[in-house]
Amino acid sequence: MEFIMPAFACIVVVFGIVKKVPVFDIFLKGVKEGVLILYNIAPTIMGLVFAVDLLQSSGAVDAICSLIEPVAQWLGFPKEIVPMALLRPVSGSGSTALLTSLYKECGPDSFAGRVASVLAGSSETTFYAIAMYYGSIKVNNTRHTLLAAIMADTTALIVSIITVRIFF
Repeated sequence: MEFIMPAFACIVVVFGIVKKVPVFDIFLKGVKEGVLILYNIAPTIMGLVFAVDLLQSSGAVDAICSLIEPVAQWLGFPKEIVPMALLRPVSGSGSTALLTSLYKECGPDSFAGRVASVLAGSSETTFYAIAMYYGSIKVNNTRHTLLAAIMADTTALIVSIITVRIFF
C-alpha cells in the first residue's frame, strides 16, 4: 500500500511528459498559488485560533456549559457532550481533545460516548471552514452561510442523539 502515492506521482509525471506539458513549471505555478492562498487566510485562521484559546483559558466555555447543562439534561441530551457540542463548530482539535476526555470519563460505549462519536463524525468545524474558505477568496460578508452552518451543526447534534437512541 505504501507504493500507491509514489506510483500515482510517477503516472502523473509520465502522462504530462507524453502530453508535452511542462510538468515542473505547472507544479511551481501551483505551489506559488498555494503559498499566496496561505498568505491570504493565515490572519483569519490565527485570529480564530487566538479567540478559541482565549475563550478556553478565560473559563468562558466552562461558564457557558454550566448554564446549558441543566437545559440539555432536561431535553434528554447527555450533559457530558455539551462542551464538545459547543466547541466542535469552532475547533476540530479542541473537540477531539474533549472527545478523548469524554471517552476516559464515561467510556466509548456509554450513551454519551456514542453520541459524541456520531457528533464528531457528522459535524464540521464550521467557523474554521468559513474562515478558511471565505478568507482564501477574500469574502467579508458571509450572508446566510453562518446561520445555515449553525443550523446544520444543531441538526447534527439532535440527529446524533436520536440515531444513538434508535440503534443502541
